[in-house]
Amino acid sequence: MPISLTIAPYAAILGLLGALLTVNVIASRVRARVDAGDGGVAALAQAIRAHANFVEQAPLALIVIALAETAGSRALVVHGLGVALLAARFASAYTLNRSLGQTPLRQFGGGLSVLIAIAASLALLLALLGVR
Repeated sequence: MPISLTIAPYAAILGLLGALLTVNVIASRVRARVDAGDGGVAALAQAIRAHANFVEQAPLALIVIALAETAGSRALVVHGLGVALLAARFASAYTLNRSLGQTPLRQFGGGLSVLIAIAASLALLLALLGVR
């Protein structure tokens, strides 16, 4: 089965976002002079949480979308999931670097990420069943 690369641009953009979030944690650690944990520094805690949230959500979604694509899901489905994943992850990254409290944008990012994982999983199952 040939591998399509419809998901590749989304993976590349999310890879850059992940790297940016990592650099943000490093820079926050240097500014706060904290080697481990958050040292009680709110800005560092926010940077760590934003990075952790990305690592918790983005890889699974990308893997399932890529598998759905490889199994034969339509390009429109893959693009829709990819765009939604970008929106969810950028919303979460932005808002978690501003506040650890509940905000509409944080809820949007988190809720959309869960819906993407479900939709991508269903797309994969349908593609495996031959329903495209």
